[in-house]
Amino acid sequence: MTGLRYVYAVCRPFGTPLQSQLTGVGGAPPALLHHHGLIAVVSQVPAADFSEEALKAHLEDLDWLAVTARAHQGVIDALTTVTTPLPLQLATVFRDDSGVRMMIEAREEDFRRILDRLEGRVEWGVKVYLEPEPAEPAEPAPAAEPASGRDYLRRRRESTHATEERWQRAEAFARSLHEGLSRYAEDSRLHAPQNSALSAEPGRNVLNAAYLVPRGHSEEFVEMVDRTKDEAPGIRVELTGPWAAYSFVGEATP
Repeated sequence: MTGLRYVYAVCRPFGTPLQSQLTGVGGAPPALLHHHGLIAVVSQVPAADFSEEALKAHLEDLDWLAVTARAHQGVIDALTTVTTPLPLQLATVFRDDSGVRMMIEAREEDFRRILDRLEGRVEWGVKVYLEPEPAEPAEPAPAAEPASGRDYLRRRRESTHATEERWQRAEAFARSLHEGLSRYAEDSRLHAPQNSALSAEPGRNVLNAAYLVPRGHSEEFVEMVDRTKDEAPGIRVELTGPWAAYSFVGEATP
């Protein structure tokens, strides 16, 4: 294998082969590099795109990042169907196989510890949104004198109070859901709520959580999420996964 080595993940040896048509970053098929009883899943990438200087430029190119991230994720998803991968950061690149082996040796203890913890487990993501309030119909032009300043302030207070009540209900719903889902999970991570302006998702993000769930409990976990989706008017629940356990790999990720 010539060229630089792009590393997707580290895992233990597995028997089920990956899809024969699977391709990774740059269209190259992933290969398995065995070392010290562990496997690094790698593919060859050109230095013209993945040398240190080239990467600095590419990491500012959103289109290039999106294509690379999709290819990277495709390999991780394929691995998740046959084993428990420990995914590495996007654009983890080494000069050659020797560099990959040195990385495994330097982090071997952490890799084994985290793989032991993640074995047979997957990550599920759950988000709760407070839906936007429906737009009020346009009011007809008043026939009489305009409302007084006192009436205007009263309506503003009532509107603010109603908005606070909706938010409090959504927070209480999210807390209850998180407590229930945590019973099926071995660990969880509460991420910062997403900014709706950046995510382009409608509504306000109340809960943004990841759960580490044994594969054997995943069906019950999913069923619980599904049962809650219509429980509270004006609240939307979104489930994603199963994923490789990105939120739980900790300091082992280079």
